[in-house]
Amino acid sequence: MRLYAVVAAGGFRRYATYRVATAAGVFTNTVFGFILAYTYIALWDERPQLGGYDQSEALTYVWLGQALLMTCAMMGGGFEDELIERIRTGDIAIDLYRPADLQLWWLAGDLGRAAFHLLGRGIVPMVLGALAFDLALPASPWTWAAFLLSVALGVVVSFAVRFLVSLSAFWLMDGAGVMQMCWLAGLFFSGMLLPLSLFPGLLGEVARALPWSSLLQVPADVFLGKHTGWDLLQVYAFQGGWALALLAAGRMLQTVATRRVVVQGG
Repeated sequence: MRLYAVVAAGGFRRYATYRVATAAGVFTNTVFGFILAYTYIALWDERPQLGGYDQSEALTYVWLGQALLMTCAMMGGGFEDELIERIRTGDIAIDLYRPADLQLWWLAGDLGRAAFHLLGRGIVPMVLGALAFDLALPASPWTWAAFLLSVALGVVVSFAVRFLVSLSAFWLMDGAGVMQMCWLAGLFFSGMLLPLSLFPGLLGEVARALPWSSLLQVPADVFLGKHTGWDLLQVYAFQGGWALALLAAGRMLQTVATRRVVVQGG
């Protein structure tokens, strides 16, 4: 485990070196946060309590989305491009023969990346949003802790999805198209564009049941106090269940790919 802790720390330091890119990202998240916030204000002025949120909660949802956009890699920006390239060039064979688990290695690095983005690109937009608008910030430290745990589970789910999609490059030789479809699905079904509680009928039920809801909708509702007690445990079980299922699928696909590499190498 010490090895993977070092890899996670390395992932944090790696993204911390891109100071200009981080500053640009903070600026972009803040600008889009203001655009979405005023759009939500206009919408909630016409439809108060839309989706079960009052206007303050809706605005909080907006800024949580900006804080978690890169943390949960809803538009990519993590390890996936590098992993796909290593598969395409054949360098992945070196990784498979290393005395370290491929999935855990990339997971550790992605956790470091997520931690940096939460601190480096998440806090400042959230603070600016709180200064400019009346946000529904939790008073209890336990709610903040519950939120951070939900975010951590969301990051693992996000990694598991992207790892699984990246491994498709073993058969497609270029996973860029599949990854772009994954990003689009992530933006739509995470609740980044609109809270999933606004989706009507069957579409809403399906959207809330998909793994992408773990990236934003679920953590945001935990932050807003929509899930407490037993309901909170059920939410964690939902996120944890998707994380385990997707990691297991990635592990199985990794095993198949490893055998393929060994056969071809032999």
